[in-house]
Amino acid sequence: MRSKDTTDLACGENHLPVRLPVEWHDCSWQPAIQLPGAAIQQRPAGLSAGFIKPLPMPALLPHPARRKSLFKLMKKNPSGPRRFEAGFTLVELLTVIAIIAILAALLLPVLSRVRLSAYKNEAKIQVNDIATAIQAYDSAYGRFPVSPYAQQLAASFSAGGSDITYGGYYTNASGLTWPNTTTPTASAYDATNSEVIAILMDYTNFPNPSYGSSTVNTNNEFNPQKTQFLNAKMSGWDPNQPGSPLPGVGNDLVYRDPWGNPYLISMDLNYDGQCQDAFYGYSAVSQKQVGSQTGYNALINPTGTPNSNNFRFHGTVMVWSMGPYGPGTPHASSFDPTLPATAGINKNHILSWQ
Repeated sequence: MRSKDTTDLACGENHLPVRLPVEWHDCSWQPAIQLPGAAIQQRPAGLSAGFIKPLPMPALLPHPARRKSLFKLMKKNPSGPRRFEAGFTLVELLTVIAIIAILAALLLPVLSRVRLSAYKNEAKIQVNDIATAIQAYDSAYGRFPVSPYAQQLAASFSAGGSDITYGGYYTNASGLTWPNTTTPTASAYDATNSEVIAILMDYTNFPNPSYGSSTVNTNNEFNPQKTQFLNAKMSGWDPNQPGSPLPGVGNDLVYRDPWGNPYLISMDLNYDGQCQDAFYGYSAVSQKQVGSQTGYNALINPTGTPNSNNFRFHGTVMVWSMGPYGPGTPHASSFDPTLPATAGINKNHILSWQ
């Protein structure tokens, strides 16, 4: 019966409600639970039927502060050994350097060819610009942009006169000097192209007074309309400065190609409608076959004399560059009057009439 009373007290109408103490924490809550059946004891003798023994106090849990310390113990010890970040090993670094070196070795020749091609294209544009400027000057004034001395020199040549080539004298690796003035039909004017450039660009004074107080175009004598027929880039280079010549028009008014060599200019100063260059007039250079009047690059020999140095261009102006192997480059040879125009060092020339 006592166990039944206990059941009745637990489930009957006269039992008191059981309160469950709950303790809350930051990360969890843990109720202290006591089963109602275990908390009620038998009524002692002599007590009223409504007596219920109080529930015992639950066991105290650790203080929240002490519980937090338990979690702190689970944290990573800062004084422990650190794990280093991943990086390159010496073998990996050497492998990468070797790959870069191989790629650079493969890429440098390609870049060199690209730069050479760009320079040739630039020189081709510039020789055409010079030829166009000379023709425009001739149309405006009815004469070529040359000094009276150059005109008189051309008229003094035999065989009805000859044309003039500006550019100066050069000696190749074999000791051959060009132009060769002993050949009257392939004459050269011992002067750079500064005379022509000063007239075309309407310079009355040199940018550097050390080259003279005035140019051949003093007081716009040869360009009274003050027209700038040629728009070329000024390099600011002086021949008395150390180092290789710079491309463009220097302070001496010499127009140089992308490799730093002066452009060579020939003009039809005897006005026969045909221009003869001091170098390309040689039969050894321009004649296609022995005894033939047909030459390379559209040049011909109109005189009828076989194997003579009279090859000419059917036009009024011839402008050309020695190309990438001129005197201003590490290569000593820039021309060879014993080889055809399409062979050896001669094939690197940039021609306005090609």
